[in-house]
Amino acid sequence: MSRQSPAPCAMLEDVLARAGRAATATEYDRAARRTAAVVVDTYSTSFGWACRLLGPSVRDHVRAVYALVRVADEIVDDIAADLTVAQREELLTGLEEEVAFAAKRGYSHNLVVHGFVRTARRYGIGPDLVDPFFASMRTDLSVTRHDDESFARYVHGSAEVVGLMCLRIFVDGADGAYARRAAGAARLGAAFQKVNFLRDLADDVDGRGRSYFPGLDPAAFDDATKDRLLDDIEADLAVAQRAIRDLPRSSRVAVQLAHDLFAELTRRMRSTPAAVLRHQRVRVPDVVKLRQAARAVSREMTR
Repeated sequence: MSRQSPAPCAMLEDVLARAGRAATATEYDRAARRTAAVVVDTYSTSFGWACRLLGPSVRDHVRAVYALVRVADEIVDDIAADLTVAQREELLTGLEEEVAFAAKRGYSHNLVVHGFVRTARRYGIGPDLVDPFFASMRTDLSVTRHDDESFARYVHGSAEVVGLMCLRIFVDGADGAYARRAAGAARLGAAFQKVNFLRDLADDVDGRGRSYFPGLDPAAFDDATKDRLLDDIEADLAVAQRAIRDLPRSSRVAVQLAHDLFAELTRRMRSTPAAVLRHQRVRVPDVVKLRQAARAVSREMTR
């Protein structure tokens, strides 16, 4: 899909090259951090729990990335919002432009954007990651079916780049460490997204008229199709698992927990008949999440 507003992210590239380390935090910066934490805790209990296991040096920055991603996703996906496609397009473009302008001046009136650009400037999160993200979000406003090429492009922009943004934070922006771990981070992001596509099948198809997996006919969704999709997800998780072992200690246990929670979702979907999964969202009970968290912490303590 062609980009309608390339100028903001082109501007972002020059800004990030000069930004360097972030300045001392102000009260406004701290308000932005608290805002991001509220967004995370409101929209995802699993991700919220994982964030609490991140080291203090990276926790707020990962939340800042997630908060921006969540706001953009709500612009295009919130069914309850009485907005036309054109209005959603306008809001998304406004958000993208505000990210670029805030990166230039180091400040935004939007607390979520403010937190994100401080993180982007600090860790070198540039247009190679920001551009594809907004492109995928914009795709959701007009594309309801994907082929193999558009699906790969969408997953990259909506999920893989988010994993790569987080990796930039985990390795403190170091290019060599980032390059060695990039494939695993991208595959983990892809696995998370594909799991969400599968368990949100009813909401996407029936609520939004949208189907992501190429060639999937929701009316003919069967166990063979479900298992094929889960095989692909498990392959992504396996590659990611090998990379997690090489992450810095400040992020390793939290990423392991996120991986394990999605692996548990995958196992539960594997044992759920396709006819049920087509209409019912699978979830992991809180007591199981607590067990997974304890197991991840225990593994880290015995390393």
